[in-house]
Amino acid sequence: MAKQFQKIEPAERAFILRQKMFFTATAAADGRINLSPKGLDALRVLDEHRVAYLDRTGSGNETAAHLRADGRLTLMLCAFEGPPLILRLYGRGRVLRRGSPGYAELLASQFGGEEPLGARQIVLLEVELVQTSCGFGVPLYQHTGERPALDRWAVKQGEAGLEAYRRRHNVKSLDGLPTGLLDDSIGVT
Repeated sequence: MAKQFQKIEPAERAFILRQKMFFTATAAADGRINLSPKGLDALRVLDEHRVAYLDRTGSGNETAAHLRADGRLTLMLCAFEGPPLILRLYGRGRVLRRGSPGYAELLASQFGGEEPLGARQIVLLEVELVQTSCGFGVPLYQHTGERPALDRWAVKQGEAGLEAYRRRHNVKSLDGLPTGLLDDSIGVT
């Protein structure tokens, strides 16, 4: 039932753009595997071989650490409404740090220059393989809206509070790998 493509075809692009939620999966050579849900209209299809998502401050920053250590990234989207389908994008990812030229360019071109409070980086995926599968086992759910909790939390923290939070919780992974988020001694990408 699975189909594979070497690029994001038009039907798969349309499917991606209809979804309200996606999942990211990363791992380093050793340690824990990370799997995270994402929403808030963060995902953009840049072309047939690239997607990017605007990543906001959260409880950890495993994706950045794993991409720095290994580079492998998988995104998965599931149809929770309509016909069943699961779509996975496999490839190599990298982080475009907030304040970098690449970040600014994608923020302007893909997100209308709007940077939500709490934005910390953009994750770029160079897609090497697209795979679809049936999704028959995925239950039906109805999207009723976005949760306002992250926005409210970010407003309460303010820019200074968010910076302090990132310094405490986002510079190393659960396994002690550096994320590069605040490391000014390396090149900003």
